[in-house]
Amino acid sequence: MRRVTAPASFDVVVAGNMFGDILSDEGAVLGGTLGLLPSASLGAPGAPGLFEPVHGSAPDIAGAGIANPLATLLSAAMLLRHGLGDEDGAGRLEAAVKRVIEDGPRTRDLGGDASTAEVGDAVAARLERG
Repeated sequence: MRRVTAPASFDVVVAGNMFGDILSDEGAVLGGTLGLLPSASLGAPGAPGLFEPVHGSAPDIAGAGIANPLATLLSAAMLLRHGLGDEDGAGRLEAAVKRVIEDGPRTRDLGGDASTAEVGDAVAARLERG
């Protein structure tokens, strides 16, 4: 119940895979789209993890150029931070994604008409500018 009524009270949720899938899909309602939700499955310390967007491969829109790439990029930031220990790189990538969320362009799940590539290019441009 608190996940829905007070989502800001959670920073990290640790759950088994099936329950985590349920919670992440529920969380998509709060953000308005699965396209903003990164995910990680972490094992023992020092062991590799699995980093992927909550929406997985989105096979229903594969190849159409309309997928929101931001969850994938935020998953890459989690990989940098938790898998590779690169806090600076993770922070830079997250900041670039945040600027794109604030200023656009936006894919259609966020009310825009930009393609996957256009949004990805916008994040890359903001990374280059710092």
